[in-house]
Amino acid sequence: MRDIISRRAFLTGSTAALGLVALPACANAPKQSLRPVVRPAGGRAATVPAVEALIDKARVGGEVGFAVADATTGTLLEVREPQRGLPPASVVKALTAAYALEHLGAAHRFETHLVATGPIQNGILSGDLVLAGGGDPTLDTNGLAEMAASLKAAGVRELRGRFLVWGGALPYSREIDAEQPDHVGYNPAISGLSLNFNRVHFEWKRNGKGYTVTMDARSDRHRPDVQVARMAVVARNLPVYTYSQSQGSDEWTVAQSALGNGGSRWLPVRRPNIYAGEVFRTFASAQGIRLPQEEETRNLPAGRVIVRHQSEPLTVILRDMLRYSTNAVAEMVGLAATQARGVRPGGLSASAAEMNHWASATLGMSSPALVDHSGLGDRSRLEAADMVSALVRVRRQGVLPGLLRDFAMRDNNGRPTSNHPVKVSAKTGTLNFVSGLAGYMTRDGGRPLAFAIFVADTGRRAGIPRAERERPAGAQDWNRRAKTLQQDLIERWGVIHST
Repeated sequence: MRDIISRRAFLTGSTAALGLVALPACANAPKQSLRPVVRPAGGRAATVPAVEALIDKARVGGEVGFAVADATTGTLLEVREPQRGLPPASVVKALTAAYALEHLGAAHRFETHLVATGPIQNGILSGDLVLAGGGDPTLDTNGLAEMAASLKAAGVRELRGRFLVWGGALPYSREIDAEQPDHVGYNPAISGLSLNFNRVHFEWKRNGKGYTVTMDARSDRHRPDVQVARMAVVARNLPVYTYSQSQGSDEWTVAQSALGNGGSRWLPVRRPNIYAGEVFRTFASAQGIRLPQEEETRNLPAGRVIVRHQSEPLTVILRDMLRYSTNAVAEMVGLAATQARGVRPGGLSASAAEMNHWASATLGMSSPALVDHSGLGDRSRLEAADMVSALVRVRRQGVLPGLLRDFAMRDNNGRPTSNHPVKVSAKTGTLNFVSGLAGYMTRDGGRPLAFAIFVADTGRRAGIPRAERERPAGAQDWNRRAKTLQQDLIERWGVIHST
């Protein structure tokens, strides 16, 4: 079975078959030099603003590094601090996509299984039932509902053993980045058994002087309540959220003064295996199959697979990951790719280190220093020249350009327009006071260019208290100015280098 109905709608609602082939190792480095080729002055090139004038106008402070190259030959055309390592944010996901394609293959599908450890006779399973994750980063509530229906169709009516959940296909991490606030949904736990990107839906509505609160694993078709994550409304002003773990459950509190009349948000799940097991048990009950309380198991028991749930092909997963910038997907496909290399990493940083080795050996990068696969950790560093080298290499394989999202250029009034002479396909990256953009561009069908722009005020970012990292003062305006600078640079390059 494949769950293809609700994924796009689910991704669109969250706040955080392309014919491609796997990326083979490439022995020959692209032609490039850190000394950019300068085009003669005059004509339209003489009318474009100087780089430093654009940077001064943006008022971003901190550091700005970029590189732009001929996307066919790899020859660098213009650079600024090209070898200065800066936080790339979600630009990292473009490298993760290439990494996963090479090691897993474009047609790869992740599988989630129901395993029976004993025989099934007269509708009775005399043994344990195991919900076994296979590292599918896109498994959602609809998928578990379908698996429960398939369990009934397989003839199971009763279980006379334990109901086990197993997420050991990938190493467990409590969170992606320990420096993020507890409540942000884009920083969930990572495990081989993942549901709804390991997030739970919290909704509140005013009810007289109090509130009605729900915690559920909703999709477009189902809204099963859960007990693995619980919320209490508390009369206080700050902090807005607190988190603790008690008796195996995620225990949340929220400040009543912050709630207003109603609203909702996704919160991270820290016990993803139990979360998926509880939701599956609810759907099994709806099929008339009563299961005991789910129990985690460290080792996958031997048995017979009686239900399989397949993901979409990897290319579809990666296309959506790059479009919606889902951190959990990036981390899970990155871990799976590392394991496909024959390395069992101890965690996200160890897997990222393995991706660094691959990027150096395969993409010609000189010093990638990534700490995860999503870019959420601000200790990651990439050089603009390195990123451009990688973009040139993967373009030769025909992989990445087909997955990257078209980047909307803006008109003179700041509105996105499809009529802009410069066409861009790229991956954005955003953290507070960090903005990255890397991809491909051309003007009026001229020479294709590969580029990378990294803008970061790391000093200002380091001064943000952890509790305020979701929406710190000044970050939104800074990000707007950084994006304006990126467009200004792209327009400059379109005039000077692409036409």
